[in-house]
Amino acid sequence: MSIFKSHRDIQDIEARSPHWHSAANPSTLYAFLQSARAKNGQGPALSFQLYGKADSPAQTLTWDVLVQEVTRLANLFRAHGIGPEDCVALVLPNCFEAVTTLLAGAVSGIVCPINPLLSPDHIASILRDSGAKLVITMRSFPNSQVAQNISLALAQCDGVKTVLEVDFAHYVTGPKALLVPMMRPKFRPCAGVTYLDLASEQAKMPGDALSFTDDPQDRVGAYFHTGGTTGRPKLVQHRVFGILYQGWAGVTLLFKPSDVVICPLPFFHVFAAYPVLMSMIAAAGHLVLPTPQGYRGFGVLAQFWKLIERWQATYVVAVPTALSALMQRPMDADLRSLRGVFSGSAPLSQDLFRRFETLTGIEIIEGYGLTEGTCLVSVNPPDGQKRIGSVGVPLPYCDVRILRFDTQGRITYRCGVDEVGEVCVSNPGVTVGSTYREALLNQDIYAEGTHLRTGDLGRLDADKFLFITGRAKDLIIRGGHNVDPLMIEDAIMRHPLVGYAGAIGQPDARAGEVPCVYVELIEGAKLTSAELMTFAEAEISDVAALPKYIEILPSLPKTVVGKVFKPDLRRMAITRVFDHALASAALGAQVKAVIESQDRGLVAQITYSRTSSAVQFTKDIPDIHQVLKDFLVRWEVIDHKL
Repeated sequence: MSIFKSHRDIQDIEARSPHWHSAANPSTLYAFLQSARAKNGQGPALSFQLYGKADSPAQTLTWDVLVQEVTRLANLFRAHGIGPEDCVALVLPNCFEAVTTLLAGAVSGIVCPINPLLSPDHIASILRDSGAKLVITMRSFPNSQVAQNISLALAQCDGVKTVLEVDFAHYVTGPKALLVPMMRPKFRPCAGVTYLDLASEQAKMPGDALSFTDDPQDRVGAYFHTGGTTGRPKLVQHRVFGILYQGWAGVTLLFKPSDVVICPLPFFHVFAAYPVLMSMIAAAGHLVLPTPQGYRGFGVLAQFWKLIERWQATYVVAVPTALSALMQRPMDADLRSLRGVFSGSAPLSQDLFRRFETLTGIEIIEGYGLTEGTCLVSVNPPDGQKRIGSVGVPLPYCDVRILRFDTQGRITYRCGVDEVGEVCVSNPGVTVGSTYREALLNQDIYAEGTHLRTGDLGRLDADKFLFITGRAKDLIIRGGHNVDPLMIEDAIMRHPLVGYAGAIGQPDARAGEVPCVYVELIEGAKLTSAELMTFAEAEISDVAALPKYIEILPSLPKTVVGKVFKPDLRRMAITRVFDHALASAALGAQVKAVIESQDRGLVAQITYSRTSSAVQFTKDIPDIHQVLKDFLVRWEVIDHKL
């Protein structure tokens, strides 16, 4: 293990060996777990508390017990017919079982973690695309719709015949435990599906050894979905060696065996599953999970500083939105154990970096990764100089190229130092030709036949620090002028009353797009859009980047890992702009919804009322066409009243 300080340390690691994997490294995930057990069998591996208070009851598994539980589960999955090419779907919030079934699913076959907050239709789509044969999910539990949603999803699938249920009642203590049976909501099980209790079935299996051969050959071990909130989710394939590489990188560069890491992020997200969990397995450290909902759990943000003190955490895993929310809470705990905070999943503003360091004395360690690359690509040195605004230096055996392409996907330019282009990555987590489970999605996404095109814009400085400057698809193109939304967001976030900001391009009949910003204020703040516009005019020097519209919302839409969810902001902007244009023309038409089409992108669906003539198709509505013809956003009439 070597905690790194600069890119020179990365070069030294690569100079010592031509490959990250050697005979000394485990070749299977199960052997990887066994190595953690050998290092620290009686030490704490995993802790979980159902509630968010710092003094809430908590349970802890040692490495001995964790490996035993994974062994029983892997044997159980094989007993249910799961082989190396078969899929186990995992639809759980954070808990012990979310971790043990994630690991056991990949040991016995292919695991597919699914966001339990997705709609039944989206869950069903992932189940069908993954070919899942077995589903692990929650038993009906108070204040949860997961069991019912899974039942509705299974009604749309033919492949799943068995569901293994996790009963969260075993985490409840005291008088509340007596209330769970009475408050447990009823739901209708899916016909034709057998429901079994996971704990009971697991107890029947041997926990001392696998009942099958642990094949050391590299293979697909996991499917992780991207998207899924709108449109059809895409399944990314992760190979076992790519998963192990993340753990190797974590213990080589970042973590020590004595580290205690608090991770309130979900395990259907690669950030938690790989750089965090796999690194803690490699280090045989201690991972703490506060509440099933993580940062969204009741009381977690309010008590978070005290949670750090309770667990004597050395590192915390966060996302920018969670860090921004923490800035609104008094720091009322002893944080002397804390060495750093890892931030990923979304860009971190320079202002938030400085505010956090000023308040806590702790530097944020920003990194960069993506689901298609089995997550982590680069990270700032924990024990070295961090460059504010940078996502660090590429990991060992990870080659990052900054390239520019034409509209046909051909390379037109190889960027030099500090020149912006598309970030393209080759590392042990990128498998050329099979990034996605659906073969058609793998076409035209590799540069020079070796490097995955990430869709992110960025640059490398002279010391190999990577800076992400935006998403290619998120660029606001105002009359041919490319505007980086991150630059606008950074400027708006400098206002002391702003908690979150999301900049997008709203449709404009003349310029194509103009900048628009949606803002969430810190708790209790009072600020008007006009005041914020005045602030923006003083902070943003590029005239093309000045927002045309600013709106303050009670809260911005966010993903489960805390990213501002820009597709919803785009829908709001399209609806507002189109409705204004249609109302101004007095056509009796309005936007009913903005949907995402797989082949057409965002489409505004318009309802139309007219009494003078019958209307059959969109092409027969010249008046609406005349109003909307100069907008680039697609639209369609979905119903009309005569």
